[in-house]
Amino acid sequence: MNKVVASAADALSDVDDGATVAVGGFGLCGVPKVLINALYDKGVGSLGIVSNNCGAMDQGLAVLLSAGRIARVTGSYIGQNKEFARQYLAGEIEVELIPQGTLAERLRAGGTGIPAFYTPAGVGTLVADGGLPWRYHPDGTVAIASPPKEVREFDGRSYVLEHSIRTDFALVRAARADRFGNLVFEKSARNFNPLAAMAGRVTIAEAEELVDAVDPDEVHLPGIFVQRVVELSQEQVADKSVEFRTVRRVES
Repeated sequence: MNKVVASAADALSDVDDGATVAVGGFGLCGVPKVLINALYDKGVGSLGIVSNNCGAMDQGLAVLLSAGRIARVTGSYIGQNKEFARQYLAGEIEVELIPQGTLAERLRAGGTGIPAFYTPAGVGTLVADGGLPWRYHPDGTVAIASPPKEVREFDGRSYVLEHSIRTDFALVRAARADRFGNLVFEKSARNFNPLAAMAGRVTIAEAEELVDAVDPDEVHLPGIFVQRVVELSQEQVADKSVEFRTVRRVES
């Protein structure tokens, strides 16, 4: 029952080229950057990444992206990641863009054994009708486009069928964990972390604090979804960046 491993490198020992990996975080908030950096050090490539976005400010998944280690991204937001946009438009990477709520539910459904579900999000758009560019040719023409999806009507409203997501591995960051793998997340750093963790067949959590046992009433994600826990050092815990620093003048 003790799921604590000695290091991030040990926790990632069986991640190979071509693996699919769900990764928690939103921007730079709640990103498992220690595990991502260890994955970079391991040297694996051709990865299929499922995450809301693909890193920012050359941190998080941007480390793997800039090194050309990612072959495909399933996510919701390219945002201000210029390298991500460049690779996508140059035909160097395949990208499946999904409405954010749909991505969240596809991950959750994968973790709960639901193979597919209907949602109104995307009906009447290329999300349902197909034709979203997944990969471009270098000359800018579309190499691979999304296929059309099944649309059905329930109670007079149309819904599109979306399939759940399961990945080989999942990487998440938690505020606290115990040796059983029960996790607690801190405020907005929870974001996509519990959902990504549920979708992974092998889920690895980096934890800012390791405790003997998390109070059952405080558990955000049960340990049944987590296979390995890595305790972070104080230096790793303190290494946090702010994507957009916004300040205001304090009136005297």
